[in-house]
Amino acid sequence: MTDFEFIWDEQPGGNVEHIEANNLSPEDVECAFELISGRDISRSSGRPMIYGYTPDDREIVVIYEMIADRTIYVVTAYEPD
Repeated sequence: MTDFEFIWDEQPGGNVEHIEANNLSPEDVECAFELISGRDISRSSGRPMIYGYTPDDREIVVIYEMIADRTIYVVTAYEPD
């Protein structure tokens, strides 16, 4: 289990809604941080991003903000083309 703390906003328009629109769950995203395959910076937002794997072995991209040393706010996540 990762030692990051994730901030999940379940309100309409929050980050949970954003990732669910891409057929992902908070659990999928948290797993990707345990199974990171790469790191980059988003060209569109300038935010950090990771490539990682879900429990069912799908590679996903996660765009996020570091709120504190070990606290992450996920902006969005999706399966790459």
